Amino acid sequence: MIVCVCRRISDHQIRQAAADGAVSLECLQFDLGVATQCGRCADCASKVLCDARAAQAPVAAHANVQVMRPQMA
Repeated sequence: MIVCVCRRISDHQIRQAAADGAVSLECLQFDLGVATQCGRCADCASKVLCDARAAQAPVAAHANVQVMRPQMA
């Protein structure tokens, strides 16, 4: 779906920006131009970004887990 009509930015593009490291609306504004004209999409864009980051959190949490093996004496 189109989130930002002024810049024609979709939820897919926002999710991709989140995957690429965007962490805030300001990042989206800088990278994609979201909410830089009329601003009506700011809430929706923030929600899509938040949801995308939340969906990545379990993956990121497991990516940093190290398996500890017992040491043999």
